[in-house]
Amino acid sequence: MSLFGLGRNQRTFRPKKSAPSGSKGAQLRKHIDATLGSGNLREAVKLPTGEDLNEWLAVNTVDFFNQVNLLYGTLTEFCTPENCPTMTAGPKYEYRWADGVQIKKPIEVSAPKYVEYLMDWIESQLDDESIFPQKLGAPFPPNFREVVKTIFKRLFRVYAHIYHSHFQKIVSLKEEAHLNTCFKHFILFTCEFVLIDKKELAPLQELIESIVVPY
Repeated sequence: MSLFGLGRNQRTFRPKKSAPSGSKGAQLRKHIDATLGSGNLREAVKLPTGEDLNEWLAVNTVDFFNQVNLLYGTLTEFCTPENCPTMTAGPKYEYRWADGVQIKKPIEVSAPKYVEYLMDWIESQLDDESIFPQKLGAPFPPNFREVVKTIFKRLFRVYAHIYHSHFQKIVSLKEEAHLNTCFKHFILFTCEFVLIDKKELAPLQELIESIVVPY
């Protein structure tokens, strides 16, 4: 329950994003909930028969954004500029922030600042109807898949930071089963639609192999 109960730090929680594309998004969400309920994550990530790939990517992007937001939200009192002065995933990987608009040259920021920039950046895209159309049948932009790939690449960095810097805290909060299930779902979806380059996945390679290979 603690994961979804807004703790002392509830300012850091964003309002949950709802699915795009009106009733179409709602139908796809029902499909996701039904397949997730069966416990078969492999099936849950597959494009449902007859559905539009962009619609499917859009609804799932919103879902994964919400999941990462909630997971990270449980750690905000531990992931501070003092504890995490840079955005890292273990000793070998450090991420710098740039959005290509306001910040063109990558800058070094603390992990909480990086995540704040990232969530604002994703949210502004989810709210932009020229990128994530809300109306049924409205066209997706030609570069939609590239937009989704960049969002997924950066959401992965939050998972990488959580696993490398805060896993013991997640265990002490008894949230590791939830974290692992969310990450497994995220990785299986990523692999199904080839959304993140292999080299970007390196910080969690062993964990990813343990998820993907057993099937």
